[in-house]
Amino acid sequence: MPQPTGATQGRDPHWLASSLAEGNVICSRVPRGRVSQGGIELKTLLQSSRRKSLQIKLALPVRIVPSSFRPTRRCPHLVSSNPPAPMMESNRRDSEETLVEPDPQLKTYYDSLESRIGYRLMLGGTRHFGYYEDDTYWPFPLGKALRAMEEKLFGALRLPAGSQVLDAGCGVGHVALYMARRGLRVTAIDVMDHHVAKAKRNVAHAADLLPGQVAVHKMDYHHLGAIPSQSHDGVYTMETFVHATDPDAVLAEFRRVLRPGGRLVLHEYDHTTGPGGTASQAVSDEMSLVNKYTAMYTNDRSRPGLYRRMLEDAGFVDVVVDDYSLNIRPMLRLFFVLAVVPYFFIKLFHLEPWFINTVAGANMYLHQDHWRYLAIRATKPGPPVEGVKTK
Repeated sequence: MPQPTGATQGRDPHWLASSLAEGNVICSRVPRGRVSQGGIELKTLLQSSRRKSLQIKLALPVRIVPSSFRPTRRCPHLVSSNPPAPMMESNRRDSEETLVEPDPQLKTYYDSLESRIGYRLMLGGTRHFGYYEDDTYWPFPLGKALRAMEEKLFGALRLPAGSQVLDAGCGVGHVALYMARRGLRVTAIDVMDHHVAKAKRNVAHAADLLPGQVAVHKMDYHHLGAIPSQSHDGVYTMETFVHATDPDAVLAEFRRVLRPGGRLVLHEYDHTTGPGGTASQAVSDEMSLVNKYTAMYTNDRSRPGLYRRMLEDAGFVDVVVDDYSLNIRPMLRLFFVLAVVPYFFIKLFHLEPWFINTVAGANMYLHQDHWRYLAIRATKPGPPVEGVKTK
């Protein structure tokens, strides 16, 4: 790939803020510089009495300054020969880096040893319930049930092979990999650094997938500005929408990135605890404690009917809500058996913040009559998504 050499005068290159160079702009040659995903990092700003020169290093991640700069044309010396994936196209609305809002509670939860070790030992790193056709006291093998739940989600999307989907909250990438093996192309995003790193490793080790079939990025689903509008055929969450601090904003972003006729599937929870619910105050307090320390902000307010109302208010149609509560009971029962003894010691010594998954495992089984596991699907108005989506 050609490197920038010599003086490039009288130009307004795509990545150089004209406000930083009132005079001529120089694209100086940088050994071992590389173009990746269309971005630069300003390395050194040299000033002289006659002109300002910019020595640049091509790098990833992208940082473009100032934020008010809007690209007008590309410097031909700095253009990658590989066309970008939809997610990595230049964002026409904002040239800032992807915005990830800090969420200390969410970070504390997923960074905790209990979460890291527990998810790894119990579910192989997967972070969702398994699906069982019939109730059973022998839930093994767990992997089969986990894949069955992923198959239910895939079936709800009802998308043809080659369709582009967004996995909003991908964790370590297991669901994204399943969708890819079923023929979809996946943009997988997460806000946790160690999730993103592990997901990228899992994708890299998936020798049965085509290059680029799963693209993993650190991104907040509240702020999908780096993803072009109407670029995806489907969006899904697998027990991650519960972490939304502003669910209406998230649904608005999901609708924006979906093509007309695109489909949204949410596997989430609702409950009857709290004000106006059927649960006692003690049960409501227990469940609120779980929501607090697991950073499940939307779950704390998700009373029956809320998801349907939010989706319809966001402009989605054909909303269908299925109840999978009985189908997850074998795995829920297993979590209770493992958690019930430590649960009493955790309660006795007030250790809930450090062992909240154990508390959740006990409470969700003990109070299962007051919450539901839901599979929700909806459609963005438009003609049905048809044909194979390839680029």
